[in-house]
Amino acid sequence: MDGARLMNAAVAQRVEPARIAQHCDSVSLCFSKVCPCGEGSPGPAGAGGSGSLALETLRRDHEHARSFAQGIHALDSPLCTINLAAVETNIVMVNLQGAWPSPAELCDRLSAVSEEEEAETGRAVSVLLLPWSARTVRAVWHRDVSARDTELARRKMEFVARKCQEELALGLHPTPPGA
Repeated sequence: MDGARLMNAAVAQRVEPARIAQHCDSVSLCFSKVCPCGEGSPGPAGAGGSGSLALETLRRDHEHARSFAQGIHALDSPLCTINLAAVETNIVMVNLQGAWPSPAELCDRLSAVSEEEEAETGRAVSVLLLPWSARTVRAVWHRDVSARDTELARRKMEFVARKCQEELALGLHPTPPGA
């Protein structure tokens, strides 16, 4: 089994990874995304502290992702929605409503910093999300994203959503026929 998501699944389900991988002959794990200790092989409980650190880091990543999702959900924006029940690990899928902006356009706006943003918010924040499908963007948390970073990302999403709504209200982005 490629264990890339194994540990996230185990943390989210509150079960031992062995339970998920019980029908596999081998499992490959790499902790480099959650702690700087390299690869590991499952062994007896208490065999090393790096695995515990990695699991705690994953729990924190899941909490940050959930916090972001709840914040975006609370915006109640006509621009985007989040299925909170689907936020189980460190991944948040943001579903876009309407014909504009596209996922790529939203991601571009989230990563760019404008003078207007700096003047209005007093901050220059760049948020990197991934266009995932025709109407979805994907956000992923990792060990280098703090609770403060998560809150700044939520505020940036709020700012961008508000600016997009203002542009739509001004008729700056025509609605395609049939939309």
